[in-house]
Amino acid sequence: MNQAPEKKLIPGKVSICLVNYKTELLTRLCVRSIRKFTRGDYEVIVVDNDSKDASLDYLRSLRWIKLIERPNQVCKSGSWAHGTALDLGLEASEGEFFVSLHSDTIVHNPDWLDFLLRPMLADPKLACIGGGKLDLKPHWQVILKKYTDVKAWLRKLNPNAKRSDFYIRTICGLYRTEFLFKENLRFAMNVDDGMTCGKQLYYELLARGYGTMPVEAYTMAEHIHHLAHATMVLNPEFKVRKRTERRCQKNLNELLASPLVRDILQDQALDA
Repeated sequence: MNQAPEKKLIPGKVSICLVNYKTELLTRLCVRSIRKFTRGDYEVIVVDNDSKDASLDYLRSLRWIKLIERPNQVCKSGSWAHGTALDLGLEASEGEFFVSLHSDTIVHNPDWLDFLLRPMLADPKLACIGGGKLDLKPHWQVILKKYTDVKAWLRKLNPNAKRSDFYIRTICGLYRTEFLFKENLRFAMNVDDGMTCGKQLYYELLARGYGTMPVEAYTMAEHIHHLAHATMVLNPEFKVRKRTERRCQKNLNELLASPLVRDILQDQALDA
């Protein structure tokens, strides 16, 4: 997929893209939180992965988003489905910058987009900024896991193991659109070889000499909240570990009980 020669990106504009698959509540929270807490020139692109349910009906009712539907086009799940959807959003984007968001990500700080944009505007060679896993464990636990993770050490000793070092994840990442088109980089690169969506794209940016700016998890959490694994937990067709399911459901219940989320869900004007 190459950028059409006549396509012009709008300077300063941000294209915010998320993918929906049968998560009406989470998608509603996500798009409404974007509208409530986002300033400046932006567009919201939502790619629906053939949900065929109420979540798609909801998205069709929103006149202020750019909706891309994929009827009978999603032949695989997981990273392939998510990555190819983001690539469709990228092709449809108009902005100088492109933001990937998971549908189980909620914006809660009006400075969130400016926070991501400031380094990009200050350094024209910077290709992307964002976080990895939003793991909010105490620092000592993170360090302890790093040095006691037997599986990680075995992967390092295996010359055939897939690359597993840090990359900016599509949970919330801001990219310079021009660079992605110029280098023909896409989110679904190598997903058929077991790569997570966006992972090879990030490694390619590094290999080609572009600058990137990782953001520490606690700093990202000051701007967004990510409900990890929620899409899989809320869809019975996906299988997750019972412990993951219980933890995610507990986190979701706590989130829904928060004053911020209650306010967003009650504010119908955010859909207009």
